[in-house]
Amino acid sequence: MFTLENATIASVQAAVSRGELSYRKLAMMYLERIAQIDSCKGGFNSVLEVNPDALPLAEAMDNERRQGKIRGPLHGIPILLKDNIDTADKMQTTAGALALAGHFAKKDAKIVKHLRKAGCVILGKANMTEFANYMTEDMPNGYSSRGGQVISTISPETDASGSSTGSAVAVAANLCVVSVGTETCGSIISPAMVQEIVGIKPTAGLVNGKGIIPISATLDTAGPMARTVEDCVLLLEGLTGRSYSQYLQAEGLKGLRVGVYNKEEPRTEILAALTQSGAVIVKDIPAISPQEPWRDFGHHISKHEFKRCMDHYLSSGSGPIKTLQDIVDFNEAHKDAALKHGQTVLLECLNESSGKLTEPEYIQALTLREEARHSLNKIFEDYGVDVLLCPDEETGIAPLTGFPAGTIPKDMYFITRPHDEETLIRAMYGASNWSKISTS
Repeated sequence: MFTLENATIASVQAAVSRGELSYRKLAMMYLERIAQIDSCKGGFNSVLEVNPDALPLAEAMDNERRQGKIRGPLHGIPILLKDNIDTADKMQTTAGALALAGHFAKKDAKIVKHLRKAGCVILGKANMTEFANYMTEDMPNGYSSRGGQVISTISPETDASGSSTGSAVAVAANLCVVSVGTETCGSIISPAMVQEIVGIKPTAGLVNGKGIIPISATLDTAGPMARTVEDCVLLLEGLTGRSYSQYLQAEGLKGLRVGVYNKEEPRTEILAALTQSGAVIVKDIPAISPQEPWRDFGHHISKHEFKRCMDHYLSSGSGPIKTLQDIVDFNEAHKDAALKHGQTVLLECLNESSGKLTEPEYIQALTLREEARHSLNKIFEDYGVDVLLCPDEETGIAPLTGFPAGTIPKDMYFITRPHDEETLIRAMYGASNWSKISTS
């Protein structure tokens, strides 16, 4: 019998095939659950806005199925999108900012077009750390001036992590089947780790970023979040239009050479399980040490690209906010509501970036990134490894170099070479099979 808790894409489609469930009924079940445990007093506050057309969209998918048209595995599947992803419908796209309240996108983001074509039912927008945690140094993870504070499913006292906070919490709380987050420097991987779900940060550039409120054209990417590797991969297919399901292999780890950093090895039982699954463990992988700390040169890239990218995004909107300067001015004019935690980063971007991308600091940061990319590639080559298993403090490597990465529960964080999502999926799926057995 189908139950909403821990529903997967496969279990939904099986229940619909049995006649036990309809997509409209499923959407209604999620809307009821959101009202009961998320948007109520003391709730998780992970869903910023519900799509008023969710039920008609779901019913349309039911009608198509009755007519023999099934678009694929995502047909009729309810999904939540981070609030920085454009949808040309009755929902706003604000990146959690009061300054952008009332902003309705004229066009769907490119990835939203893909998801609609795949048959997804867009259930709503997920709350997030305002401007993807690029507003102020003192912004708590999961807080936005428009949406308030997201609460972790682990405990109210736990930092829910950011900036795709609502996307992660909503999945962990069973408020949707899958969700979409975005990442510049750990914003998919980190909240997925904390909420004990699955997240994939694809290779930079693999997922089309058009129609997503930006930070950095160099570093930004959208990515899938789900409770299982299978669902994460199916959503990745929906986001990219590429096929990855064939890499969901039960013995995916067999023969893979897994590199382990010497800085901090994973727990002994994890290495033992990976070995039992057929992986070859390569220890004492050296940590990458660029001339500046990871987040420093990543911030230099973002700081100089943010103004240019944001101004370009805002220039095509119909509202009064057309530039980053307009956002700063709005916030100053509405301090009590909009600046609970300040806007130090926004001011830094305005004051230190010309938007021309010619500043020496910016060029030097790009140079350091290329050196880091080269060094990371060299580790794969010199040690003959297929995948790296990294400790928590190394999670900044993948987003700042553009390498693909993924996390599964039990704190396993994998990195593979650019455009090698195949190996990443094999490692994640093989490791997740062990994880399921060990916790059963």
